[in-house]
Amino acid sequence: MDKIPHQINAIGGATAHLASEEEAISAARTLADRFKTEASLRDQERLLPHHELDALSRAGLLAITVPHEYGGIDVSNSVLAEVTAILAEADASIGQIPQNHFYILEALRTDGTEEQKRFFFARALAGDRFGNALSERGTKTVGDYNTRIVRDGLGYRINGRKFYSTGVIFADWITVFALNENDQLTMSFVQKGSEGVEILDDWDGFGQRTTGSGTTLLDNVYVPSDAVVHHHKGFERPTTIGSVGQIIHAGIDLGIARAAFSEMVDFVKTRSRPWTNSGVERASDDPLTIAKAGELAIRLEAASALVERAGNKVDIAQIDTTEENVVAATLAVAAAKVLTSEIALDASNALFELAGTASTSTGLNLDRHWRNARTHTLHDPVRWKYHVVGNYHLNGALPPRSGAL
Repeated sequence: MDKIPHQINAIGGATAHLASEEEAISAARTLADRFKTEASLRDQERLLPHHELDALSRAGLLAITVPHEYGGIDVSNSVLAEVTAILAEADASIGQIPQNHFYILEALRTDGTEEQKRFFFARALAGDRFGNALSERGTKTVGDYNTRIVRDGLGYRINGRKFYSTGVIFADWITVFALNENDQLTMSFVQKGSEGVEILDDWDGFGQRTTGSGTTLLDNVYVPSDAVVHHHKGFERPTTIGSVGQIIHAGIDLGIARAAFSEMVDFVKTRSRPWTNSGVERASDDPLTIAKAGELAIRLEAASALVERAGNKVDIAQIDTTEENVVAATLAVAAAKVLTSEIALDASNALFELAGTASTSTGLNLDRHWRNARTHTLHDPVRWKYHVVGNYHLNGALPPRSGAL
């Protein structure tokens, strides 16, 4: 049997081992303070956050979901979402980059062999980063794949072309999703720099500009058999793979909304002028502005609370993975994703409505919040989440088993 090749972490310096959820939140806040200072510049000049990702690795934040039995602290999913929101509030691209990393670790926890879990969880604890080579262009739907994995002696060969490869540019391991000879979805761990892998920095979206979500080309890439996970099994029975991935997306949108709201409050208090007919001296005393700010604050609070509640339900489903618990988690996360998507868009739009014309200056780059919200919320259409929830309550239809739910 082929052996998974040994990978030495290349980030330099020791990787911290966080001991508690409180330490994880504290570490996220410390890094967020650093990341925020040049977030606008990185967006404007599309400067990829290599050093920032190294700092995330060294801080131990990319290992917070590793299970206790493999040496991790296995944080609750509400904490995972909050860590994500803290980072995304500082820099939405940095908040998004680890999303696939944590999805991959959950898929590994669910369907990896014991050997795979021991090895790859240890690599996560050492600070290794896992990037995503999942989505493709030109297929009938986003759930269809042309990339193939075929047997070659004791191992496999992979051929295909991926796009939206978030995190691959920064990754130590490229996690490739491909169909086997039975059209079943597999997940393979390919070392960065492997022969036949080419990564193109060609992501040109107007938002989330520094996620590095470009193209990954796979030309007869060899992968040992024990680096291949049968990912399709995670959707043949109730699991939390989809809900974990989705609650992280909700955390990203929540962070974007918080950033936009914070920018609006600061601008209105310090720079905006009151409307001519308002009869007040300061823009922050305008009753209509106050009411709109209050509405946004309340919806932000509701979204935060629902993310926390959904995270608790995912925790229950991970511990006791019955269909009932998984469905409850799926529906709660779907609701959280709807609310966070909507408040991210509304808060980033209201930023300009309340701050006024001066806030549209390109030098301020406040539009990055709306661009980030609009781009990230396109990952999966929330209109279908309304349908999934409604169809369950009206017709008893169970949610589809999917990485998008």
